[in-house]
Amino acid sequence: MEKFLRDWRQDALNKHQYESAIFVGDKLLALTNNDKDAFWLAQVHFSTANYTRALGFLSRQDLIARNPSCKYLAAHCYVKQSRYDEALHILGDKNPVHLITSSDRSRRKLQHLDPRNPLGKMAKLPQLRSDRADRSEERDKEDMSNIRFEAAMCYLRGLCYAKQNAFDRAKDCYKDAVRIDVLCFEAFDQLMKNSLMSPAEEWEFLDSLDFDSVSASDTPTSSMQEAGEFTKMLYMTRLSKYSRPDDFNAAVETLSTHYNLSSNSSILLSKAELLFTNRRFRDALALTTQILETDPYNFSALPVHLAALFELKETNALFLLSHDLADTHPEEACTWLAVGTYYLSINRIPEARGYFSKASLMDPHFGPAWIGFAHTFAAEGEHDQAISAYSTAARLFQGTHLPQLFLGMQNLCLGNLSLAREYLETAYTMCENDPLVLNEMGVTYYQDQQFDSAIRTFELAISIAEEVSASSAPAASLDIKTNLAHAYRRNQQYSKALDTFSEVLRLGGKDAGIFSAKGLVLLELEEWFEATVVLHEALALSPQDPIATELLSRALEGLEGETPVADAEDEEMDSILESKLAIAEQRNRRRGRARLGMDSEMENSEIQDVTEVSGVDEEDWTGADESEV
Repeated sequence: MEKFLRDWRQDALNKHQYESAIFVGDKLLALTNNDKDAFWLAQVHFSTANYTRALGFLSRQDLIARNPSCKYLAAHCYVKQSRYDEALHILGDKNPVHLITSSDRSRRKLQHLDPRNPLGKMAKLPQLRSDRADRSEERDKEDMSNIRFEAAMCYLRGLCYAKQNAFDRAKDCYKDAVRIDVLCFEAFDQLMKNSLMSPAEEWEFLDSLDFDSVSASDTPTSSMQEAGEFTKMLYMTRLSKYSRPDDFNAAVETLSTHYNLSSNSSILLSKAELLFTNRRFRDALALTTQILETDPYNFSALPVHLAALFELKETNALFLLSHDLADTHPEEACTWLAVGTYYLSINRIPEARGYFSKASLMDPHFGPAWIGFAHTFAAEGEHDQAISAYSTAARLFQGTHLPQLFLGMQNLCLGNLSLAREYLETAYTMCENDPLVLNEMGVTYYQDQQFDSAIRTFELAISIAEEVSASSAPAASLDIKTNLAHAYRRNQQYSKALDTFSEVLRLGGKDAGIFSAKGLVLLELEEWFEATVVLHEALALSPQDPIATELLSRALEGLEGETPVADAEDEEMDSILESKLAIAEQRNRRRGRARLGMDSEMENSEIQDVTEVSGVDEEDWTGADESEV
């Protein structure tokens, strides 16, 4: 009869006929009075969102105190009801660190068991053993299913701390959960999604995990080792795209070819994120489009897809996508991110801010909406509000350099050069391969009259941009080259400045300000005729440009053999031209701030506080008219 009832119960569950499963499960529990049957019935109630009834079944037979799986389920019921203090009361505030295993311990164990290994004796050396490794021997006495439930409870403990804004404690719990059970992907995903570790720390953490502990029943040791390597490669695709790109590419290549995962959405998304990070927006958009063709509502891929559409100014595609999401998934935060991104793309900042705020309020852990919300203040010139918003993001997301970069940009706009340099140096220590960070650092040196340092920084930024952007290298470094040419000009390296300005114009930087700057360099070199030709081209693009008009009159005077304007007027013209440096800087910021792929965890109250701030004016990220800069 027990077998008959269990088969009936399982068949009802497979058909999602939960009332039948509860009816049969209740009879089975009365017949057997078995802990497993009670746990199974509580799980069915949990699946139907009857969390209080599930807790009742678990409490009735005192299962919570006696069984790790029942303790986990009871705590999960409290988490679902947002009763985090009660969940922590069940879970306790200490992680079972004695269950943590390390890769070193696993290797020592293999060496000890392998008589052919001449290094096996090293396993007894005291300097190769840690207290944690000693304690982890207790793990061998535990049942594997109980160990996995203990890891899951560490994850729940971290979730509770995150909801209470204790992010450091949440981070430790998530890390311990993965150390105890390397297959606890939920905890690993929280660490990656919420940028709780720096890029270097992410890879160090991955290397410390014991993937050799991955096991499956009835499989030989070689298959178990392959499963561990496979899991490690899957985790690699979730790590930072800047650090150790060779390891990342090798993992993606192996998964794509050897395991036939080339069309898998997770692998495609990892490739798209890397391409977007390297500013190859068209290539990234092609991959995200491929994902959405097979899974139109893949909400993991949508933030990168939206950011790529924004960068490429695909406003029609943004309009259609946001309308479709609003019709089909109005309860998703990503829907209102799409609507906000569309309004941002057409420079309707107040509407964009409202929808970004709505997305953040619906899901306080949704980073792209929070970053987009902060961008709207920067886009309208409210630097103080923008700095406040980015500071909160920097506090919440200590593992990403983007908030520090944005804070540096805002302080640069306000003329706080020392503070801007401090933020940018912090961003650089976290990510040394972002050309945008180096470009902004170069601008701070430029504005601080340190032209040699500015030149070195711009040159390094160009080399990195060309290295990471491959086919799109000229476009990727165009704006940085414009800044470099200005630095050469101010450092009186006129020949290099002239060559660099010419290269920028040849690569497509058709702007009246660049022609005017090139004309000024030619005037300094007393190349009067060439200067008149270049300045006429500037006036052809902008007939009312006062700088080009003034410089042209000077060039014509030079052609007539008259004495040029005095040095005092030269200095005044230089100061006017300084504003032209902002043009290339603005383009870079628009690109940098479109990186909406950062996740956030912020309090509802913080979002509400910022949404109540009024008054907004700037042109930064949203494509302002360059003549107004």
